[in-house]
Amino acid sequence: MGILDKHAILEKSPTLLLTFSLLVVTVGGIVEIAPLFWLENTIEEVEGVRPYSPLELTGRDIYIREGCYVCHSQMIRPMRDEVERYGHYSLAAESMYDHPHQWGSKRTGPDLARVGGRYSDAWHVDHLMDPQSVVPESIMPKYAFLADVEIEGEQIEALLATHRFVGVPYSDEQIEQASSDFMVQADPDADWDGMLERYPGAAVSNFDGQPELTEMDALIAYLQILGTMVDFSTFTPDASR
Repeated sequence: MGILDKHAILEKSPTLLLTFSLLVVTVGGIVEIAPLFWLENTIEEVEGVRPYSPLELTGRDIYIREGCYVCHSQMIRPMRDEVERYGHYSLAAESMYDHPHQWGSKRTGPDLARVGGRYSDAWHVDHLMDPQSVVPESIMPKYAFLADVEIEGEQIEALLATHRFVGVPYSDEQIEQASSDFMVQADPDADWDGMLERYPGAAVSNFDGQPELTEMDALIAYLQILGTMVDFSTFTPDASR
């Protein structure tokens, strides 16, 4: 009873209660944050993870602009039901070049962390044109207008340079070749070997089937790379982390 009686003193004094609450929060915060200053890296490096290609990065900006993250998360939690439905749980390294990340907090639609390669380009075109034509119960709005908006990548070098400024390791060569890489990724008949050397695993396709390079091409290029950079058949987690 003696301890409880002393605790009553805090409960009766707003000033003391606020002071001790701040003290507890401060100590808890220090315990959680301080160890991070002694870690060389808080993200486990994973083979295969690379910066987005110019076309993928443009598609990601379109994804953000249209608010896709509001209804679709990109983070698979390490729980059985999520792993069985979506695939391997998300790794921190998979988002290390995302500014901002697209983890999301709501799933009106399914998680997209592993959507890359799961559907054909044609399926994505149909889905974006008329979502209900492939998923009748979907409440997703139509994005057919993306196929009518041509893009030329006038500012693509500046976009890559800006991302390098915040830590994405784009090389001088990648920035210099950004305009070329931007165009050839959506043209299977072009010389895209150099682009694949700079961005291994990038999908090369006329994504929307039109001769013009459109916002739909860019968005599908982005969707098709999600979750495909890491080979989970050979990936072994670092048990020390």
